[in-house]
Amino acid sequence: MNFFKYIKAVGTGPKSNRELTQEEMKDCIRQILNQEVQSELIVAFLLGWRVRLETNAELKATLDVCNEYIKKVNIPNSIELGFPYDGKTDGTYLFPLVAKYLKKFDLDIVVSGDIMQPAKDGITVKDIATNIKLDDNIHYFDRKDFLPKLSAITDLRKLLQLRSAFNTVEKLLNPANSRFALTSAYHKPYVEKYSEIFASNYEKFVVVKAAEGRPELFAKSKAWLKTEDGLEEFIIDPEYYGINYNKTFENITLDEAIKEINNPSSELEKLAKLNAALHLFCANKADDIGSAYEMLD
Repeated sequence: MNFFKYIKAVGTGPKSNRELTQEEMKDCIRQILNQEVQSELIVAFLLGWRVRLETNAELKATLDVCNEYIKKVNIPNSIELGFPYDGKTDGTYLFPLVAKYLKKFDLDIVVSGDIMQPAKDGITVKDIATNIKLDDNIHYFDRKDFLPKLSAITDLRKLLQLRSAFNTVEKLLNPANSRFALTSAYHKPYVEKYSEIFASNYEKFVVVKAAEGRPELFAKSKAWLKTEDGLEEFIIDPEYYGINYNKTFENITLDEAIKEINNPSSELEKLAKLNAALHLFCANKADDIGSAYEMLD
């Protein structure tokens, strides 16, 4: 279809803007990923789409198209962690410390990454995964390998210097066919959005409220489990488990993040254990966080 039709649907103002049909949305995203239209038109559409606000149905269709191009492998006993691709600035990553707790439960961690995407200038999953030695039950998937078409439009996305719909969709691309997923949202409406877009792809889907979109607990947090009846909310408080971690950074460097991982404080190690308990709950290895935490003693 004519790509200008899609730009018109998102860029002609409140009276004329409209939601794209599933057929239109999929055709639009295929044209973008295949770069069948001029770069300027792709950027114009992404900006207009962002301003008009993407619907959940459009985002789900975008994810469906991405799945047409993903080179997947099967890692049966795995949980996918849905990190944003724009990095983080105020703390390190915990997944390299969490993995060792999961080994005796035959549970693997799946993370994916790429070079930094807009709009934040932070340390990415790729930075961590390619600069430290990971346990053998951590599987890092580089998007330039499993979804090169989306990776290839990074420069176009950087022209905007703004978030786009791909920032949402890329959080959980499921390159390993994981049955379980854990991601993060800072506001309740996004929990509902992520559940509608992603949850049907997993046996169990959990969202935590955490800073910078990271699916890792550093402080008292709400969490939501997707059920047949909707979203079941619960709270996880590190202090309940005797954990008092309050270290923060301002624009943490990669060297600082690696140092934190390679030489964790006792409190950071306790946080890793609590996050491991959350992983066990997400993967149906325990009925709740408390019993999962006890299993790790």
